[in-house]
Amino acid sequence: MIFLTLGTQLPFERLVRAVDDWAGARERGAEVFAQIPDPGEGGYVPRHMEWTARLAPEDFTRRCESAQVIVSHAGMGSIITALSLAKPLILMARRSALGEHRNDHQSATAKRFGDRPGLFVAEDTVALEALLDRAESLTGETGAGLLPFAEDRLIGAVRGAILG
Repeated sequence: MIFLTLGTQLPFERLVRAVDDWAGARERGAEVFAQIPDPGEGGYVPRHMEWTARLAPEDFTRRCESAQVIVSHAGMGSIITALSLAKPLILMARRSALGEHRNDHQSATAKRFGDRPGLFVAEDTVALEALLDRAESLTGETGAGLLPFAEDRLIGAVRGAILG
């Protein structure tokens, strides 16, 4: 199962429509479940995937744990969740020029974390579809997940700041 999650605050129609179109184009049908903000009147309502606007925390966790791949905006909550579960994550950043956010901090986040094992950044819907087509092969590219301690680079920076 592919799990699309966008949080509950801002719509991201470009990503929802792209995943929904991809799911609808699959001959055998792709199992996709989406947790997306309520599209409201006139917003895009998915036709090829099951979706909900809200999930209870335990349901959200269960969906993440059972997902083959997680697809998300470039929000830190999604990144941390996928890394902590060692799940492959496909990110697409919201873009301010398209009215999807106030600024481009998600692009900076995607650029910063995109080189981590198991994180895949889709710059556009064409790249997203290519990654979704490879979803089954991405499951082996999860990395080690989050470690229970800080990376050496962070420890060194903190040590340097404290000791001068």
